[in-house]
Amino acid sequence: MVEQTGRESCVTSREKTARFASQSILSTGSGFGQLYPRAGFTSGRLLCKSVTSPANIAMTEMNRVEMLEQFLAANPNDPFARYGLAMEYSRSGDIETALAEFRKLLELHPDYTAGYQMAGQMLLAAGRTEEGRKMLQDGIACAQRTGNLHAQQEMEGILQEIS
Repeated sequence: MVEQTGRESCVTSREKTARFASQSILSTGSGFGQLYPRAGFTSGRLLCKSVTSPANIAMTEMNRVEMLEQFLAANPNDPFARYGLAMEYSRSGDIETALAEFRKLLELHPDYTAGYQMAGQMLLAAGRTEEGRKMLQDGIACAQRTGNLHAQQEMEGILQEIS
């Protein structure tokens, strides 16, 4: 059910969940999946999302970072929140801050395979090939340790492409 009210589109959380299910909505059981800003919903409430404009996009990016930082302040060991914050910084082009968040994530949660993969890809995209290669090699070792064959194969493929 979508209602148009002025410049906002209101959608129930169930419909928003379905709409964004294909866009990396994850839940770790900590409740964070219900607050993840990319999804833009909190369960059981009617929500309004503003129409996209450059000003709203900038505000949304800031809100994502702020929301993730607030969540981490309350739950400093939550790996999904730390990963989300690193990804937001990476997406905004703040490579050094993103890398610091990825490193903290991997220090606290050395088996968080996606952290190695995304940090490695970010470093490669930034032209930092040797650092990216090392991060992906560490990620392959992590994937082998945790039995994540899919991630292992993806990272091996990336390394083959840059060799």
